[in-house]
Amino acid sequence: MENPFKKILHNEEVPQILKEKVLNDIGMIKLTIDLADLFVVKYPSTIGDLLTGGSSEKKDN
Repeated sequence: MENPFKKILHNEEVPQILKEKVLNDIGMIKLTIDLADLFVVKYPSTIGDLLTGGSSEKKDN
């Protein structure tokens, strides 16, 4: 696959289709990271807290 960025000249503007593709790819990556964070980190942590009754937190006396 040929690198489309090598076709861009210094004085020319980036094609709109290329901008949209890059922004869509970045959006998909961010969505994937958010979903992974939700199901891999936050969900098990919440279930663990519910099952232990929140006793894993440090209590100040």
